[in-house]
Formats: sequence, structure tokens, C-alpha cells
Amino acid sequence: MNLRIGQFFSRLRSTLRSGMSGPPILAFFPALVLVGFWVGGEQMLIMIALGFPLCLAFAGVLGNPHPPHLFESEDGTDRRGFEGALDTAARIADQSSRKTGCILLKVDDYPSTCARLGVDATDAMMTHMVDRMRATVRSRDLVSRMGDDLFGVSIAPVRQLDLGNALHLASRLQNAIEEPFSLNSTTIQASVSVGFALSTNLPRKTGSALMDAAEMALSEARRHGPSAMRAYSQDMQTPYVQTDNAHAKEVCEALESGQIHPWFQPQISTDTGHVTGFEALARWSHPKHGLIPPSGFLPALEQSSRMEKLGKVILHGAFCALKAWDHAGVNVPTVGVNFSPEELRNPRLVERIEWELDRFELNPNRLNIEILETVVATSPDDTVVRNIGALSKLGCQIDLDDFGTGHASISSIRRFDVQRLKIDRSFVMKVDREPEQQRMVSAILLMAERLELDTLAEGVETAGEHAMLAQLGCGHVQGFGIGRPMAFDKTGEWVAAHLARLKDPPKIGRQTG
Repeated sequence: MNLRIGQFFSRLRSTLRSGMSGPPILAFFPALVLVGFWVGGEQMLIMIALGFPLCLAFAGVLGNPHPPHLFESEDGTDRRGFEGALDTAARIADQSSRKTGCILLKVDDYPSTCARLGVDATDAMMTHMVDRMRATVRSRDLVSRMGDDLFGVSIAPVRQLDLGNALHLASRLQNAIEEPFSLNSTTIQASVSVGFALSTNLPRKTGSALMDAAEMALSEARRHGPSAMRAYSQDMQTPYVQTDNAHAKEVCEALESGQIHPWFQPQISTDTGHVTGFEALARWSHPKHGLIPPSGFLPALEQSSRMEKLGKVILHGAFCALKAWDHAGVNVPTVGVNFSPEELRNPRLVERIEWELDRFELNPNRLNIEILETVVATSPDDTVVRNIGALSKLGCQIDLDDFGTGHASISSIRRFDVQRLKIDRSFVMKVDREPEQQRMVSAILLMAERLELDTLAEGVETAGEHAMLAQLGCGHVQGFGIGRPMAFDKTGEWVAAHLARLKDPPKIGRQTG
């Protein structure tokens, strides 16, 4: 009898909780108050005012601000069981207008670790990692070991879960695992690659969709590992193509051996003629074939997922150049570095650049971050937006490269906090001879002026193009007509010769009227 009464009250509380904690009660409560007052007067109004909080307390709504997770943490959960847990979390999140997510962590180079430590010691290491992860997350989050080297974390539904929150949690988990620990008098330090996905970024709010998205992010991270981290974005659905031909192998070896390094192309002011910066451009100094342009090696690096490594090489070379120019007394205010979409998807990009700036003792405003207009126009990735915004806040200048070719909207330019437009060569060509080109450039410059953006024209090859761009009001120019890309050891000589020519410069004024 007592059992049946208890079951009755349990079902009643569950019914009240589902009915009184959702949006419908907010819509019908005012009407209920009005009907009560109309039927029973002030006494009924007082009863509703006192009774409604009591019903909420009985239902457990007041004492449980977070929805239950409906599962407990267990070791050894297989993929199906973990997806079921994710599915439960996704369903509760959807019903309660909350958010959830999935984090996957995979131990790097697990086979060699197992061979070095032995099966028993490796299993003890993995158990220790699970314990550390559980100490890092909340009690309602599920931590599971799903395979020999794979961990999964299902985030219990919460009201606030954005990219920054998820990145912070994923970093804490990674740091907890990678912290050295002692096992059988041996110090062990492992690394893990991390991929995570949020329910807010998925069209289908299901456990399998969360798992698939997190696996895509993890695969992307492992291609840039070890100890890399990636957040899921929709453009990761593009199939990855791995090439293993001889050319790709040769290119990757050239990158590792230092044959691919930055060359520098000058940028000058149209008002003063002084050097305002150099752009760092990747070149391959082949021991047999000489200098090879980017078209000869970038596709192989892209297909081999080595663009981030290339970016590190170019950035390091650019900072070395800035320090060397400063030491030699050569005035080069800034250096521009192109950042690929692959780099911009790295959640730790800002941290790495900030560390490099500190290492070289350089102010952030000396680095121009060059981003293709196609990235700004098409990127759905919150990580890209977050990184660019953080770099701008750090003090770096954001240049929108190849402007006019990627259909970026004004809202996109504002969203990515762009400070300078780099006008594409296709608009600059023959601008001194073709009225249509002049009208196009004038329109771009007028828009930039209204948006308070600086401008730089790329691909300037003749004195006529240079003069016309100056008259139209373009702030800076760059191209073969100014100076070709050159090795670093040639830049000081070029700057000295350029300054010598400025002693008696021709008068180039802007158009008036």
C-alpha cells in the first residue's frame, strides 16, 4: 500500500515538474490568475499566490535548477552506450532550452606507449587519466573510456555553453591528462589530441550527430598533432584527401629542412613614399630547380595538412626579420603574414601568436594578419571569428586580402574587425588607362573611407598605375613596380636605395573636385 502511494506521488511530482518548469506555464499563468480572481475574488487570488510556489516546491522545480542527466559515469562504456548518453543529454537540452556538447580525447602514439610500458602499466595509466578527468568535470558530466586510447565526455545540459566555455573545459581536460605522474617509480607524460562539438552547431540534436561531429573535429586535430585541439565546424564535412605521391613527400621534407622560408615584398605609402611594411611570402629554394613559387608547393602542403606548419615557419621568419631590421636601424614598421583557414581554425592560435610576440619582444601592432576575403565571406566557423577578434583585440592589424574577389559583405567586414582592405590585382591592372577600372577602384576607396578603413593596392606594376592609385586616394601600394619579393639579406639594400630615390620625389597629388 505504502509502495503504491509512493509511486503515485512520484508520478504526480514528475507530471507537475514537466508541466510547471516549461514555457507553457509562463503563457497560461496570467490567464489562470485572472480567471481565479473573476470566479473567487480576492480569496482565490491569495490561494493561487500561495499555492503556486508550494506546487513548484513539491514538484522539485525550485530545488533542482538543472535538469537531471539521467545517467551515471561508468568505465568501459562502448560507443553505443556513450551515444545513448549523448542522446539523452541532447533530448533534455532541447526540451529545456539548454545546451550540451561532446568532447573526445585520443592518446597520441598509443601503440608505442603500450609497447614501452607494457599492457598492465598502460591500462593503469589510462585509469589514472579517467580519474583526473572526472576530477576536472562536474559530477553530472559523463566521462567514459570507449576504447584502448579514446575517452569521451558528455556535457550535462547547461544554460550557457558557447565556444569559449567549451574550449576552456577541453583545455582543462587536456592539461589534466598531460600533467606528468609517477607510476611504478617511472615518470609518465602522455599527450592527447582533442576534438569537440556543441549541440548549437548541429542541425540534428541527436547523440549520433554529436558523436560524428566530435569525431570529425578529433580527426582534424590529429592531423595537426600531437596535442592539437579542434572545434567542429560545418566546413569540416569536406572529405579529407590524403596524397602520398613523391612530390608531396618532397615538399614536406623541404618544409622540415628549411628549404621553404619567407621572402619579403615591400609596401609603401602613396603620400610619403616611405616603406610602411613588408609582406612575408613563402618561397621554396630548391637545391636543383632554384626558386619555386607557391603554386608549385602549396597544393601539396594543403593536401598533406601541413599549412599550419608552414604558417609557423613564415611567422617565425617574419619576426626574425623585424628584430634584425630593428637591430640594423632599418625602419620597417610592420610585417604582413598570410593566415590559412587551417591555422584560423586552431583554438590555440592566439595563445601561440601572443607567446611568439613576447618571445621576440615585439608589439602586436607590428604584425598584420592577412586573411583571404573568401574566408571572411564564407566562414561559418565560430573559432575563426573568435580568433580574428582576439587577434584584433590583442593589437594586431587585420588585413582583408584579395578584396573584391570573395563577395564579403559590409557586415562581415565589421564582424571580423578588419582594419585594412587589400585591393585585388584584377582591379589595379591598367587602372591608369581604363575608366571602368578607375570607377571600380574609386568605389572601393569611397566605401573604405566611409568605413574608416585603410587601403592597399596589390599587384602595382607600372608608374602609371602607382600615380593613378595615389591620385584616387589609395593609402598604400605593393607590387613588382615597387619591388619584387626578395630574400631577407637583400631587404636592407633595397630600403637604402629606395630612401635615396626619395630625396627628390616627384609630386603626386590626389584628385580634387
